[in-house]
Amino acid sequence: MAKKPELKAGPEGVRLQKILADAGIASRRKSEEVILEGRVQVNGKVVTELGTRANPEKDHIRVDGKLLQGPEEHRYYLVNKPRGYVTTMHDPEKRPTIVDLLIKDGKMPDVRLYPVGRLDYNSEGLLLMTNDGELANALSKASNSVEKTYLVKVAGQPSEQAIDQLRRGVMIERGRLQETQGARRNRVMTAPAKVKLVRAGLNPWFEVSLTEGRNRQLRKMFEEIDHHVEKIRRIGYGALVLDVAPGEFRELKPGEVTALGRAATGKKVERRRTMPEAAKLTVPGKKTGSRKAYKRPRKEV
Repeated sequence: MAKKPELKAGPEGVRLQKILADAGIASRRKSEEVILEGRVQVNGKVVTELGTRANPEKDHIRVDGKLLQGPEEHRYYLVNKPRGYVTTMHDPEKRPTIVDLLIKDGKMPDVRLYPVGRLDYNSEGLLLMTNDGELANALSKASNSVEKTYLVKVAGQPSEQAIDQLRRGVMIERGRLQETQGARRNRVMTAPAKVKLVRAGLNPWFEVSLTEGRNRQLRKMFEEIDHHVEKIRRIGYGALVLDVAPGEFRELKPGEVTALGRAATGKKVERRRTMPEAAKLTVPGKKTGSRKAYKRPRKEV
């Protein structure tokens, strides 16, 4: 779905980083870096102050010497990120990025898209990408009120008592997992989580729903009950449910964009499909990750 953004300048104008984000230059946070680097000119004058405002309809705004042509149409995509890609535009370690995934088949939309939230290198599943900097910023600020649902494969079989601990909340480290193992400083209690078994076995799969997004939170939570996480797949984000094959993407429907906007304001939004249906869709069998094993859910009549 494409939506033309409205940039209405008040008496004092619009913040420069918002103008850059809506023009598709970068996310709002990255646009702040562009300004601080002295790469932006307003009416011929270099601007490096983040509080600077301008009128996009009257002022001449240039980035790296190129005149902005006004805001891009807003586009919204749901991507099924495979394992082995980083959720960033550029990676200093030269690992495959989410951008490489979108352009590899020549299907990249003709707009510059940015990820909302992150999935780490070894995680996979639902990722939202958009050039709507305002919505992305609002969703990031509302991250603790937007429910995210994951399928998690763990080593060994946690006891019901251990799973109850996760449901109530456990103490985890705030920092990166590799920097905090064995430490007991700077710990924080996780919010209550929904956890249920969706596939039994020696290495079972659990469906876990969180309203938080702390660094490597799921891995830390299961480490606290002495079970290593082997795989993570995000299958739900707010009202969105993963429904495309690994490595594929689709544009969001108008109703889905509206639901994301409601979620960004902290309003609870119900999913159109239940998670058990999505779990059947995405819990792998013997052909893990293969496109032949992927089946779209039947449409309800």
